[in-house]
Amino acid sequence: MIRTVVVDDDFMAASVHRGFVERVPGFSVVGEATSGGDALALVEKHRPDLLLLDIYLPDMSGIDVMRHLRARDDVEVDVIAITSAKDVKTLRGAMHQGVVHYLIKPFSFNIFRERLESYAALKARLDGIHHADQGQVDRLYALLRSRGEDSLPKGISAPTLELVADVVREATAEVSAAEVAHRSGISRGTVRRYLEFLAEAGTLELTLRYGSAGRPEHLYRWLGVPV
Repeated sequence: MIRTVVVDDDFMAASVHRGFVERVPGFSVVGEATSGGDALALVEKHRPDLLLLDIYLPDMSGIDVMRHLRARDDVEVDVIAITSAKDVKTLRGAMHQGVVHYLIKPFSFNIFRERLESYAALKARLDGIHHADQGQVDRLYALLRSRGEDSLPKGISAPTLELVADVVREATAEVSAAEVAHRSGISRGTVRRYLEFLAEAGTLELTLRYGSAGRPEHLYRWLGVPV
């Protein structure tokens, strides 16, 4: 579970963003803040994985919040900026502080979900490797890039799709949905939906393994055909 703190100067917006987060599988909200000081206090208390951070705050900017966090060696928290700030200076400042995404208000839930899912896919991949070669680095950055909502069917996110495909491609033998879920850090139900999509697209081969009792197990093998 990716533990998240939501920060917005508008408590109603914070509540909406909290509701958005709680609709995305694999994420939970451990705190809300409406000021920079409160945000820093919540990070200190809960040590979350992710901070959804507004830039315009009453006591300090979101950029200043990130500077405080980056100055500490004992705090590791990723940041997605959620803001109405569109000026290049603010964008550059956020990039310098290492934001994972920069999401401009207003936005739809689908856009929000896609950004969170791409972050979750990146985090799951990073947690599974110790040393990265250039190919792995390229694939990690690709997880943050979106193909766009119109290029994939509803309910299929490009970053999650790429992560599931990578797990199957790197497997040395046929894998089940349970094995892909374990290796990717994604729920089995979500993995099964993506595997079915990849199989229907001809990217994976589906075979059935029959045991002594019960329903057959679905196994998947990489065919190398792009989606």
